[in-house]
Amino acid sequence: MDTFIPALLLLSGGAFIHTRSNVPELRPASDRADTIWRLLAKLAFFLWLGLLAWGIYMRPLTEVALGFGLCLLFNLLLASRGPRSIWPGLSMGFCAAGLALGVYTVLG
Repeated sequence: MDTFIPALLLLSGGAFIHTRSNVPELRPASDRADTIWRLLAKLAFFLWLGLLAWGIYMRPLTEVALGFGLCLLFNLLLASRGPRSIWPGLSMGFCAAGLALGVYTVLG
């Protein structure tokens, strides 16, 4: 199975959730967990951008455009659902899985 599009979706979703969780009630209680989450979200966003750029050179443009469009739709779905208390854990999971899949996609 190709991991390009799932990696894009996970990276985009994880970074998007982090940017939407700006109130203290949606942040982890621990400062250390909040810092780790912030770093994971930044890494996810930069890998998402890098994966798109890599995809433009290494993949068909239709696949990259499809992945970008699906990322927008996924973020729209997340935004329409509204903030949830599970978002920090979900975002960290999305970011970690997306980072692993992104690195696997580029190196594999």
